[in-house]
Amino acid sequence: MRSAFEIAGHFFWLAILAGFAGWLFHRSYKRTEERARYLFKWTVTAAVLACYIWVVMPLVRYGGYVAIGGIFFAVALGNILAIVWGHAITEIIAKPFASLYDGGDAEPEAKPAYSAAWSKRMRRNFLEATVDVRQQLDRFPNDMEGVMLLASIQAEDLKDLPGAEITLNHFADQPDAPPKQVAAALTQLADWHLKLAEDVDSARAALEKIVVQFPDTELAAQAAQRLARLGGTEKILLAAHDRQPTFVPEGVKNIGLLESSAHLRPAETDPALLAAAYVKHLEQHPLDTEAREKLAVIYADHYQRLDLATNELEQLIEGPHQPPKRVAHWLNLLADLQIHHGAQYELVRATLGKVVERFPNLPVAEIARSRLGRLKLEFKGQAKMPGVKLGEYEQNIGLKYGSPHKF
Repeated sequence: MRSAFEIAGHFFWLAILAGFAGWLFHRSYKRTEERARYLFKWTVTAAVLACYIWVVMPLVRYGGYVAIGGIFFAVALGNILAIVWGHAITEIIAKPFASLYDGGDAEPEAKPAYSAAWSKRMRRNFLEATVDVRQQLDRFPNDMEGVMLLASIQAEDLKDLPGAEITLNHFADQPDAPPKQVAAALTQLADWHLKLAEDVDSARAALEKIVVQFPDTELAAQAAQRLARLGGTEKILLAAHDRQPTFVPEGVKNIGLLESSAHLRPAETDPALLAAAYVKHLEQHPLDTEAREKLAVIYADHYQRLDLATNELEQLIEGPHQPPKRVAHWLNLLADLQIHHGAQYELVRATLGKVVERFPNLPVAEIARSRLGRLKLEFKGQAKMPGVKLGEYEQNIGLKYGSPHKF
Protein backbone atom coordinates (compact mmCIF):
# COMPACT_ATOMS: atom_id res chain seq x y z
CA MET A 1 0.00 0.00 0.00
CA ARG A 2 2.85 2.32 0.87
CA SER A 3 4.55 1.75 -2.50
CA ALA A 4 1.28 2.53 -4.28
CA PHE A 5 1.06 5.88 -2.47
CA GLU A 6 4.68 6.59 -3.33
CA ILE A 7 4.06 5.79 -6.99
CA ALA A 8 0.95 8.02 -7.01
CA GLY A 9 2.95 10.82 -5.39
CA HIS A 10 5.69 10.48 -7.96
CA PHE A 11 3.14 10.64 -10.78
CA PHE A 12 1.50 13.66 -9.17
CA TRP A 13 4.72 15.65 -8.98
CA LEU A 14 5.70 14.43 -12.44
CA ALA A 15 2.40 15.72 -13.82
CA ILE A 16 2.94 19.10 -12.18
CA LEU A 17 6.47 19.28 -13.55
CA ALA A 18 5.29 18.26 -17.01
CA GLY A 19 2.48 20.84 -16.94
CA PHE A 20 4.84 23.62 -15.91
CA ALA A 21 7.34 22.58 -18.54
CA GLY A 22 4.61 22.53 -21.18
CA TRP A 23 3.37 26.00 -20.20
CA LEU A 24 6.92 27.36 -20.20
CA PHE A 25 7.59 25.78 -23.59
CA HIS A 26 4.41 27.19 -25.15
CA ARG A 27 5.00 30.69 -23.77
CA SER A 28 8.63 30.78 -24.80
CA TYR A 29 7.94 29.26 -28.21
CA LYS A 30 5.44 32.03 -29.08
CA ARG A 31 7.88 34.77 -28.06
CA THR A 32 11.02 33.42 -29.72
CA GLU A 33 12.09 34.41 -33.21
CA GLU A 34 14.40 31.41 -33.83
CA ARG A 35 11.85 28.63 -33.43
CA ALA A 36 13.86 25.88 -35.14
CA ARG A 37 16.78 26.42 -32.79
CA TYR A 38 14.38 26.57 -29.87
CA LEU A 39 12.83 23.20 -30.78
CA PHE A 40 16.32 21.67 -31.01
CA LYS A 41 17.15 22.88 -27.48
CA TRP A 42 13.99 21.33 -26.05
CA THR A 43 14.60 18.07 -27.91
CA VAL A 44 18.08 17.82 -26.39
CA THR A 45 16.66 18.73 -22.98
CA ALA A 46 14.00 16.02 -23.23
CA ALA A 47 16.66 13.44 -24.17
CA VAL A 48 18.88 14.49 -21.23
CA LEU A 49 15.95 14.26 -18.79
CA ALA A 50 15.07 10.81 -20.12
CA CYS A 51 18.66 9.65 -19.62
CA TYR A 52 18.63 11.05 -16.10
CA ILE A 53 15.38 9.28 -15.18
CA TRP A 54 16.00 5.90 -16.80
CA VAL A 55 19.83 5.68 -16.63
CA VAL A 56 21.31 7.90 -13.92
CA MET A 57 18.74 7.27 -11.20
CA PRO A 58 18.94 3.44 -11.46
CA LEU A 59 22.75 3.59 -11.39
CA VAL A 60 22.74 5.77 -8.28
CA ARG A 61 20.30 3.43 -6.55
CA TYR A 62 22.46 0.43 -7.38
CA GLY A 63 25.20 1.75 -5.11
CA GLY A 64 28.94 1.15 -4.96
CA TYR A 65 31.19 1.99 -7.86
CA VAL A 66 28.18 1.89 -10.17
CA ALA A 67 26.63 4.82 -8.28
CA ILE A 68 29.86 6.81 -8.67
CA GLY A 69 29.72 6.19 -12.40
CA GLY A 70 26.10 7.36 -12.40
CA ILE A 71 27.13 10.58 -10.68
CA PHE A 72 29.81 11.27 -13.31
CA PHE A 73 27.24 10.54 -16.01
CA ALA A 74 24.82 13.02 -14.35
CA VAL A 75 27.55 15.67 -14.35
CA ALA A 76 28.11 15.09 -18.06
CA LEU A 77 24.38 15.47 -18.70
CA GLY A 78 24.39 18.70 -16.67
CA ASN A 79 27.22 20.07 -18.78
CA ILE A 80 25.19 19.35 -21.89
CA LEU A 81 22.23 21.32 -20.45
CA ALA A 82 24.58 24.14 -19.47
CA ILE A 83 25.89 24.35 -23.03
CA VAL A 84 22.37 24.31 -24.46
CA TRP A 85 20.72 26.74 -22.02
CA GLY A 86 23.64 28.76 -20.65
CA HIS A 87 23.07 31.76 -22.90
CA ALA A 88 19.34 31.82 -22.19
CA ILE A 89 19.89 31.60 -18.42
CA THR A 90 22.40 34.47 -18.58
CA GLU A 91 19.86 36.57 -20.46
CA ILE A 92 17.18 35.85 -17.85
CA ILE A 93 19.49 36.98 -15.03
CA ALA A 94 20.73 40.10 -16.84
CA LYS A 95 17.41 41.09 -18.41
CA PRO A 96 15.95 43.04 -15.42
CA PHE A 97 19.06 45.21 -15.29
CA ALA A 98 19.30 45.69 -19.06
CA SER A 99 15.61 46.64 -19.21
CA LEU A 100 16.38 49.71 -17.13
CA TYR A 101 18.28 51.10 -20.12
CA ASP A 102 16.75 49.57 -23.25
CA GLY A 103 13.12 49.21 -22.18
CA GLY A 104 13.12 45.42 -22.33
CA ASP A 105 10.79 43.49 -24.61
CA ALA A 106 7.95 46.00 -24.32
CA GLU A 107 6.80 47.10 -27.74
CA PRO A 108 7.22 50.88 -28.20
CA GLU A 109 3.95 52.76 -28.45
CA ALA A 110 3.17 53.54 -32.05
CA LYS A 111 2.92 57.28 -32.62
CA PRO A 112 2.45 59.37 -35.74
CA ALA A 113 5.43 61.28 -37.08
CA TYR A 114 4.88 64.63 -38.76
CA SER A 115 8.46 65.87 -39.01
CA ALA A 116 8.59 65.20 -42.76
CA ALA A 117 5.30 67.05 -43.28
CA TRP A 118 6.51 70.03 -41.23
CA SER A 119 9.76 70.10 -43.21
CA LYS A 120 7.93 70.13 -46.54
CA ARG A 121 5.57 72.81 -45.27
CA MET A 122 8.52 75.00 -44.33
CA ARG A 123 9.85 74.53 -47.88
CA ARG A 124 6.39 75.55 -49.17
CA ASN A 125 5.73 72.12 -50.66
CA PHE A 126 2.20 72.24 -49.31
CA LEU A 127 0.65 69.48 -51.43
CA GLU A 128 3.43 67.04 -50.56
CA ALA A 129 3.02 67.97 -46.90
CA THR A 130 -0.69 67.14 -47.02
CA VAL A 131 0.13 63.77 -48.58
CA ASP A 132 2.50 62.95 -45.71
CA VAL A 133 -0.06 64.02 -43.11
CA ARG A 134 -2.80 61.95 -44.73
CA GLN A 135 -0.53 58.89 -44.73
CA GLN A 136 -0.11 59.26 -40.97
CA LEU A 137 -3.83 59.84 -40.49
CA ASP A 138 -4.57 56.63 -42.36
CA ARG A 139 -2.79 54.82 -39.51
CA PHE A 140 -3.98 57.16 -36.74
CA PRO A 141 -7.32 58.57 -37.97
CA ASN A 142 -8.26 60.37 -34.73
CA ASP A 143 -4.91 62.01 -33.98
CA MET A 144 -5.66 65.61 -33.06
CA GLU A 145 -2.22 66.91 -34.01
CA GLY A 146 -2.45 65.48 -37.51
CA VAL A 147 -5.99 66.70 -38.07
CA MET A 148 -5.12 70.24 -37.01
CA LEU A 149 -1.91 70.21 -39.06
CA LEU A 150 -3.78 69.10 -42.18
CA ALA A 151 -6.54 71.66 -41.65
CA SER A 152 -4.05 74.48 -41.04
CA ILE A 153 -2.18 73.68 -44.26
CA GLN A 154 -5.47 73.66 -46.14
CA ALA A 155 -6.79 76.88 -44.63
CA GLU A 156 -3.67 78.99 -44.21
CA ASP A 157 -1.33 77.75 -46.94
CA LEU A 158 -3.55 76.39 -49.71
CA LYS A 159 -6.33 78.93 -49.03
CA ASP A 160 -8.79 76.05 -49.10
CA LEU A 161 -11.04 76.94 -46.16
CA PRO A 162 -13.89 74.63 -47.33
CA GLY A 163 -11.43 71.73 -47.36
CA ALA A 164 -10.26 72.59 -43.85
CA GLU A 165 -13.89 72.76 -42.74
CA ILE A 166 -14.53 69.27 -44.11
CA THR A 167 -11.43 67.95 -42.32
CA LEU A 168 -12.40 69.41 -38.94
CA ASN A 169 -16.08 68.51 -39.22
CA HIS A 170 -15.16 64.93 -40.08
CA PHE A 171 -13.02 64.79 -36.94
CA ALA A 172 -15.75 66.41 -34.83
CA ASP A 173 -18.32 63.87 -36.02
CA GLN A 174 -16.27 60.89 -34.81
CA PRO A 175 -18.14 59.28 -31.87
CA ASP A 176 -14.95 58.51 -29.93
CA ALA A 177 -13.29 61.93 -30.41
CA PRO A 178 -12.48 63.61 -27.05
CA PRO A 179 -14.92 66.50 -26.37
CA LYS A 180 -12.20 69.02 -25.54
CA GLN A 181 -10.40 68.28 -28.79
CA VAL A 182 -13.63 68.57 -30.77
CA ALA A 183 -14.40 71.93 -29.15
CA ALA A 184 -10.87 73.15 -29.85
CA ALA A 185 -11.13 72.10 -33.51
CA LEU A 186 -14.49 73.81 -34.03
CA THR A 187 -13.30 76.95 -32.23
CA GLN A 188 -10.27 77.09 -34.51
CA LEU A 189 -12.59 76.67 -37.50
CA ALA A 190 -14.65 79.64 -36.28
CA ASP A 191 -11.48 81.71 -35.93
CA TRP A 192 -10.48 80.87 -39.50
CA HIS A 193 -13.92 81.86 -40.79
CA LEU A 194 -13.56 85.23 -39.09
CA LYS A 195 -9.91 85.86 -39.88
CA LEU A 196 -9.58 84.45 -43.40
CA ALA A 197 -13.06 84.87 -44.84
CA GLU A 198 -14.72 87.44 -42.54
CA ASP A 199 -17.69 85.08 -42.52
CA VAL A 200 -19.56 85.64 -39.27
CA ASP A 201 -22.40 83.26 -40.16
CA SER A 202 -20.08 80.31 -40.75
CA ALA A 203 -18.19 81.10 -37.55
CA ARG A 204 -21.47 81.17 -35.67
CA ALA A 205 -22.44 77.79 -37.14
CA ALA A 206 -19.18 76.23 -35.97
CA LEU A 207 -19.64 77.53 -32.41
CA GLU A 208 -23.30 76.53 -32.33
CA LYS A 209 -22.24 72.99 -33.19
CA ILE A 210 -20.27 72.89 -29.90
CA VAL A 211 -23.34 74.01 -27.95
CA VAL A 212 -25.52 71.37 -29.61
CA GLN A 213 -22.98 68.56 -29.35
CA PHE A 214 -22.04 69.16 -25.69
CA PRO A 215 -25.07 70.74 -23.99
CA ASP A 216 -24.89 71.80 -20.33
CA THR A 217 -21.09 71.60 -20.20
CA GLU A 218 -18.29 74.08 -19.69
CA LEU A 219 -17.44 73.66 -23.37
CA ALA A 220 -20.95 74.77 -24.33
CA ALA A 221 -20.74 77.75 -21.94
CA GLN A 222 -17.46 78.88 -23.48
CA ALA A 223 -18.86 78.51 -26.98
CA ALA A 224 -21.98 80.48 -25.99
CA GLN A 225 -19.70 83.23 -24.68
CA ARG A 226 -17.91 83.34 -28.04
CA LEU A 227 -21.27 83.42 -29.82
CA ALA A 228 -22.31 86.41 -27.75
CA ARG A 229 -19.12 88.25 -28.70
CA LEU A 230 -19.62 87.53 -32.41
CA GLY A 231 -22.25 90.26 -32.55
CA GLY A 232 -19.64 92.59 -31.16
CA THR A 233 -20.69 94.58 -28.12
CA GLU A 234 -18.31 97.25 -29.33
CA LYS A 235 -20.28 97.53 -32.57
CA ILE A 236 -23.51 97.90 -30.60
CA LEU A 237 -21.98 100.70 -28.55
CA LEU A 238 -20.81 102.46 -31.68
CA ALA A 239 -24.28 102.18 -33.14
CA ALA A 240 -25.72 103.67 -29.92
CA HIS A 241 -23.50 106.72 -30.40
CA ASP A 242 -24.32 106.94 -34.11
CA ARG A 243 -20.69 107.70 -34.84
CA GLN A 244 -19.69 108.60 -38.37
CA PRO A 245 -16.23 108.31 -39.95
CA THR A 246 -14.30 111.51 -39.44
CA PHE A 247 -10.93 112.83 -40.49
CA VAL A 248 -8.38 113.14 -37.71
CA PRO A 249 -7.22 116.75 -37.40
CA GLU A 250 -3.62 117.73 -36.96
CA GLY A 251 -2.39 117.34 -33.40
CA VAL A 252 -1.78 120.27 -31.09
CA LYS A 253 1.71 121.71 -31.41
CA ASN A 254 3.81 122.64 -28.40
CA ILE A 255 1.45 120.79 -26.08
CA GLY A 256 4.01 120.96 -23.30
CA LEU A 257 3.68 124.78 -23.20
CA LEU A 258 -0.06 124.78 -22.51
CA GLU A 259 -1.26 125.60 -19.00
CA SER A 260 -3.69 122.68 -19.09
CA SER A 261 -4.31 119.79 -21.48
CA ALA A 262 -7.62 118.75 -19.96
CA HIS A 263 -9.57 120.12 -22.93
CA LEU A 264 -7.58 117.84 -25.25
CA ARG A 265 -8.75 114.62 -23.60
CA PRO A 266 -11.32 112.64 -25.60
CA ALA A 267 -14.83 112.84 -24.22
CA GLU A 268 -15.78 109.85 -22.10
CA THR A 269 -18.63 107.67 -23.22
CA ASP A 270 -21.85 108.41 -21.35
CA PRO A 271 -22.39 105.52 -18.85
CA ALA A 272 -26.14 105.77 -19.43
CA LEU A 273 -25.69 104.99 -23.12
CA LEU A 274 -23.32 102.15 -22.23
CA ALA A 275 -25.81 100.67 -19.78
CA ALA A 276 -28.63 100.84 -22.32
CA ALA A 277 -26.44 99.17 -24.94
CA TYR A 278 -25.37 96.41 -22.55
CA VAL A 279 -28.96 95.72 -21.49
CA LYS A 280 -30.04 95.46 -25.12
CA HIS A 281 -27.10 93.20 -25.89
CA LEU A 282 -27.82 90.91 -22.93
CA GLU A 283 -31.43 90.47 -24.02
CA GLN A 284 -30.07 88.79 -27.16
CA HIS A 285 -26.99 87.17 -25.61
CA PRO A 286 -27.69 86.41 -21.94
CA LEU A 287 -24.52 84.33 -21.57
CA ASP A 288 -22.15 87.20 -22.38
CA THR A 289 -20.33 87.36 -19.06
CA GLU A 290 -18.10 90.27 -20.06
CA ALA A 291 -21.02 92.54 -20.92
CA ARG A 292 -22.87 91.59 -17.72
CA GLU A 293 -19.80 92.32 -15.60
CA LYS A 294 -19.38 95.76 -17.18
CA LEU A 295 -23.08 96.48 -16.67
CA ALA A 296 -22.75 95.62 -12.97
CA VAL A 297 -19.90 98.10 -12.56
CA ILE A 298 -21.94 100.84 -14.24
CA TYR A 299 -24.90 100.11 -11.97
CA ALA A 300 -22.70 100.46 -8.90
CA ASP A 301 -20.41 103.35 -9.89
CA HIS A 302 -22.69 105.52 -12.00
CA TYR A 303 -26.19 104.81 -10.69
CA GLN A 304 -25.11 104.07 -7.11
CA ARG A 305 -27.32 100.97 -7.24
CA LEU A 306 -25.34 98.30 -5.45
CA ASP A 307 -28.43 96.07 -5.37
CA LEU A 308 -28.63 95.96 -9.17
CA ALA A 309 -24.90 95.38 -9.46
CA THR A 310 -25.13 92.56 -6.93
CA ASN A 311 -27.95 90.96 -8.91
CA GLU A 312 -25.90 90.98 -12.13
CA LEU A 313 -22.79 89.58 -10.47
CA GLU A 314 -24.74 86.89 -8.62
CA GLN A 315 -26.10 85.70 -11.96
CA LEU A 316 -22.51 85.30 -13.11
CA ILE A 317 -21.40 83.63 -9.88
CA GLU A 318 -24.27 81.14 -9.86
CA GLY A 319 -24.09 80.49 -13.60
CA PRO A 320 -23.46 76.86 -14.61
CA HIS A 321 -20.09 75.56 -15.76
CA GLN A 322 -18.12 78.67 -14.83
CA PRO A 323 -14.39 78.12 -14.12
CA PRO A 324 -13.34 78.62 -10.48
CA LYS A 325 -10.96 81.42 -11.41
CA ARG A 326 -13.76 83.44 -13.01
CA VAL A 327 -16.15 82.84 -10.11
CA ALA A 328 -13.48 83.99 -7.65
CA HIS A 329 -12.87 87.09 -9.79
CA TRP A 330 -16.57 88.03 -9.68
CA LEU A 331 -16.78 87.48 -5.92
CA ASN A 332 -13.75 89.71 -5.40
CA LEU A 333 -15.25 92.33 -7.72
CA LEU A 334 -18.50 92.21 -5.73
CA ALA A 335 -16.49 92.69 -2.54
CA ASP A 336 -14.73 95.70 -4.11
CA LEU A 337 -18.05 97.30 -5.04
CA GLN A 338 -19.47 96.59 -1.60
CA ILE A 339 -16.49 98.26 0.09
CA HIS A 340 -16.56 101.30 -2.20
CA HIS A 341 -20.30 101.82 -1.78
CA GLY A 342 -20.66 101.56 1.96
CA ALA A 343 -21.60 97.93 2.65
CA GLN A 344 -21.09 96.52 6.15
CA TYR A 345 -17.94 94.67 7.11
CA GLU A 346 -19.79 91.40 7.76
CA LEU A 347 -21.40 91.45 4.32
CA VAL A 348 -18.05 91.89 2.57
CA ARG A 349 -16.51 89.20 4.77
CA ALA A 350 -19.30 86.80 3.83
CA THR A 351 -18.76 87.57 0.12
CA LEU A 352 -15.05 86.75 0.28
CA GLY A 353 -15.78 83.74 2.46
CA LYS A 354 -17.72 82.18 -0.43
CA VAL A 355 -14.46 81.83 -2.35
CA VAL A 356 -12.97 79.77 0.47
CA GLU A 357 -16.15 77.70 0.86
CA ARG A 358 -16.45 76.85 -2.80
CA PHE A 359 -12.80 76.28 -3.68
CA PRO A 360 -11.00 75.41 -0.40
CA ASN A 361 -8.09 73.61 -2.07
CA LEU A 362 -7.44 75.99 -4.96
CA PRO A 363 -5.03 78.96 -5.06
CA VAL A 364 -7.97 81.40 -5.28
CA ALA A 365 -9.01 80.33 -1.78
CA GLU A 366 -5.57 81.15 -0.40
CA ILE A 367 -5.75 84.59 -2.01
CA ALA A 368 -9.19 85.11 -0.46
CA ARG A 369 -7.89 84.10 2.99
CA SER A 370 -5.07 86.60 2.65
CA ARG A 371 -7.51 89.35 1.72
CA LEU A 372 -9.79 88.45 4.63
CA GLY A 373 -6.82 88.91 6.93
CA ARG A 374 -6.35 92.53 5.81
CA LEU A 375 -10.02 93.35 5.18
CA LYS A 376 -10.28 95.74 8.14
CA LEU A 377 -7.33 97.69 6.76
CA GLU A 378 -9.18 98.03 3.45
CA PHE A 379 -12.16 99.51 5.28
CA LYS A 380 -9.96 101.96 7.18
CA GLY A 381 -8.16 103.03 4.01
CA GLN A 382 -11.37 103.50 2.06
CA ALA A 383 -12.09 107.21 1.72
CA LYS A 384 -15.70 108.30 2.02
CA MET A 385 -17.20 109.10 -1.34
CA PRO A 386 -19.20 112.36 -1.58
CA GLY A 387 -22.89 111.96 -2.28
CA VAL A 388 -24.02 112.29 -5.87
CA LYS A 389 -27.39 113.76 -6.66
CA LEU A 390 -29.03 111.77 -9.44
CA GLY A 391 -31.69 112.92 -11.85
CA GLU A 392 -35.08 111.26 -11.75
CA TYR A 393 -35.55 110.27 -15.38
CA GLU A 394 -32.13 110.39 -16.91
CA GLN A 395 -30.60 108.06 -14.35
CA ASN A 396 -33.09 105.29 -15.03
CA ILE A 397 -31.84 104.71 -18.56
CA GLY A 398 -30.76 101.10 -18.89
CA LEU A 399 -32.16 100.04 -15.51
CA LYS A 400 -35.43 98.71 -16.85
CA TYR A 401 -35.06 95.17 -18.05
CA GLY A 402 -36.87 91.95 -17.59
CA SER A 403 -35.89 88.36 -17.19
CA PRO A 404 -34.89 87.66 -20.83
CA HIS A 405 -31.23 88.56 -20.23
CA LYS A 406 -30.82 86.46 -17.09
CA PHE A 407 -29.12 83.08 -17.03
